Amino acid sequence: MRIALLAHVRQPIAQPFMGGMEAHSWYLADGLTKRGHDVVLFAAGDSDPRFTIDPVLAEHYDRTFPWAEHRGSAALIAHVDTGYAAACDRIAAGGFDVVHNNSLSRIAIAPERTARVPTVTSLHVPPFDALHWFVKASAGPAHRLTVTSATQMAAWWPDGAAPEASVLHNGIDPANWPYRPEGDGGAVWCGRITPNKGTHLAIRAAMLAGVPLAVFGTIEDPDYWAAEIAPLLGPTIRYGGHLDGAALATELGRASVFLFTPCWDEPFGLVAIEAMSCGLPVAAFDMGAAREVVGEVGRFADPGDVAGLARAIPEALAIPRRIARARVERLFTHDRWLDGCEALYAQVRATTASPTA
Repeated sequence: MRIALLAHVRQPIAQPFMGGMEAHSWYLADGLTKRGHDVVLFAAGDSDPRFTIDPVLAEHYDRTFPWAEHRGSAALIAHVDTGYAAACDRIAAGGFDVVHNNSLSRIAIAPERTARVPTVTSLHVPPFDALHWFVKASAGPAHRLTVTSATQMAAWWPDGAAPEASVLHNGIDPANWPYRPEGDGGAVWCGRITPNKGTHLAIRAAMLAGVPLAVFGTIEDPDYWAAEIAPLLGPTIRYGGHLDGAALATELGRASVFLFTPCWDEPFGLVAIEAMSCGLPVAAFDMGAAREVVGEVGRFADPGDVAGLARAIPEALAIPRRIARARVERLFTHDRWLDGCEALYAQVRATTASPTA
């Protein structure tokens, strides 16, 4: 198939990833290409050059319009909308069999556009006003919608899911996150360092539990870092930087427990399954899809309950590492995820005449 993969453009689709959305698009482009599909990545122009890139914007918009300064601004919205409108026009004229839309743009899901090229849209966020009603109005024979968890499905469609919507769990290649049979007794946390990811709460819980903690990820919110994270660093709490996948897998495998601390309705939690693949049980806040994803590999505390998370850490440490790896191999593999994508492409293509074979 000739596939247009329309990505979010806040950050480049390149390692080290800013977050799960960038990782989703990168691994999707890589996996579909390896399966023999002709993939064009519509993304920021400074994305990974190993892919065939048709730039939505010349560079990711966080460089042109720093998110912390311009989020929600009219200038930023106009800049991004102009790029997506032109990209969608090129897709419509480009002889594509299907669009996989990861953009979070209302422009890409307009019914007049999905009627021209069959579209599968992956929703990576809870419902929010700027997109919610456009999504509700967009479902149709030529447009399928996926969410990453049943929890997220209930948030988007509390009265029952649209027939065009389905759950498609994220997946990883376990070979990229190798299992290690033993850890060093310490804890690890990774993700975007920003308040809604709860980095500061993970640190406080580790300190209360008397467990050393290594923190990895991009510093998304410098003010939060300076006020809440940097003062807590010391002999038992270290920051290891923002690492690519291979280096991060090595660091995860060294640890004995993963701390997962969402402070918002996290739709999935890709970092959790990456850690689980390496053999780490999880101590987590019971928020969003955490319990659905982590399952028997985790021990849980109420959202924001630092003392409860500290108590969950030794309980999680008692879970055998092989159980964590087995859950990923059973439910969250890259091949299972790609099979689901290809099945959706076939379904949506069957509703309209395809421009290419």
